[in-house]
Amino acid sequence: MSKAHQITLCDGGLADLDSVMTVMRDSFNPAFGEAWTAPQCSGLLPMPGVWLTLARDEDEVIGFALGRIVIREAELLLLAVRNDWQRAGIGLLLIDGFTGNALRRGAERMHLEVRDGNHAVKLYNRAGFQEVGRRKNYYRGPDGKVYDALTLSKDAKNSAA
Repeated sequence: MSKAHQITLCDGGLADLDSVMTVMRDSFNPAFGEAWTAPQCSGLLPMPGVWLTLARDEDEVIGFALGRIVIREAELLLLAVRNDWQRAGIGLLLIDGFTGNALRRGAERMHLEVRDGNHAVKLYNRAGFQEVGRRKNYYRGPDGKVYDALTLSKDAKNSAA
């Protein structure tokens, strides 16, 4: 990321769905079946305990994180960064934002699922998430090929607020 860029995190909502879908189309390879549809996102966003965090470069959305909390368990449902911004620290910034939001909402444990082989696994490990399980054949690409999902977790006590 160039020093000329001032990346900010802010809350998002249904009004940001078009920007979220643009980032999702750019960052998720359709061969793996990981991306969500606009109806899936719009159906979840108004639900209690759900929040959307946007990463912006000025007025442009360059990434997002979608999270939810149920009782004391928070889940990072989606995280995406535009391809031209990947490996610039935006993903870690969004994970830190998710973690802080989850802690403020009372989370004691945080979870996420990621496709086995996704380069983001290393990022999640750096952020303190560790593999706790595997879901065989969880993701299905449009060609019918299937991929395992890794379940990762971390305790709130291992997180900085």
